[in-house]
Amino acid sequence: MFPSLLHRLAKLIIFLMLGSALLVLALRWLPPPVTALMIERKLNAWSEGGSLVLERTWRPWAELPDDLKMAVIAAEDQRFAEHWGFDLAAIRAALAHNEQGGSLRGASTLSQQVAKNLFLWSGRSWPRKGLEAWFTALIELLWPKQRTLEVYLNSVEWGDGIFGAEAAARHHFGITAAQLSQQQAAQLAAVLPNPHRWSAGKPDSHVLSRASWVRQQMRQLGGHHYLQRLSSQTESLQR
Repeated sequence: MFPSLLHRLAKLIIFLMLGSALLVLALRWLPPPVTALMIERKLNAWSEGGSLVLERTWRPWAELPDDLKMAVIAAEDQRFAEHWGFDLAAIRAALAHNEQGGSLRGASTLSQQVAKNLFLWSGRSWPRKGLEAWFTALIELLWPKQRTLEVYLNSVEWGDGIFGAEAAARHHFGITAAQLSQQQAAQLAAVLPNPHRWSAGKPDSHVLSRASWVRQQMRQLGGHHYLQRLSSQTESLQR
C-alpha cells in the first residue's frame, strides 16, 4: 500500500508541476485577470468585517512610460537584465546584513516579486519560498525580461486596493500612467518597499530623498539604453 501511495503522490506532483508550467506559459501572452495578492487583500478585508475596492487596469508594454520602467528597475532590481531570476550577490549581502541584527533587508528580484504576487501568499515560510523559487525559474525560462517587467508594473501594489501603474497614476496623481513625469515615476518607485506606509502622491522627506536617489540610479544605469537591452533580449527569444 505504501508504494502505491508514493506512486500516486509522484503522479500528483508531476501533474502540478506540468500544470503550473502551462499556466506560466499561457501568461506569457495573456494578461493575468487577477493576482493571488489581490485575492489575499480582498479576503483579509472581508475577514476583518470590511470591504476593499480593487483598482487595476492593464496597460500593455507600449503604453507604460519608460521612466517608470527604469525607476522600478533602479529602485528594486538593478541587475534585472543580467540575472536569471535570483541575484546571488544581493542575497549574500542581505544575509550578511541580517546577521548583524536590526532591520531585515530583502533581496527579491523583480522576477521573484512577480512570482510571489501573481501565484502565492504573503509570508516567509520555507514552503512558500520553495514555491516562489519554482515559479521564478519558470518565469525566467518561459518569459522574456520585457514580459516580466510588463506583468510586474501591472500587478504591483501601490496602496490599499491600488494595483498596477495605471491605477497608481490615477490614484496618486490624477493622470494616466502614460502621462507620468520622471519625478512622479521616481516617487512611485520610491514607496515600493512599503506602499501602505508611504505615499507617492503625498511624499514626505524620506520619499523625496529616495526618489532623488532613484533618478540618479536611473541615469547611472543608462536610462533608455538599458531598456533597449531588454527589447533586444525579447526579439532574440522570438526569433
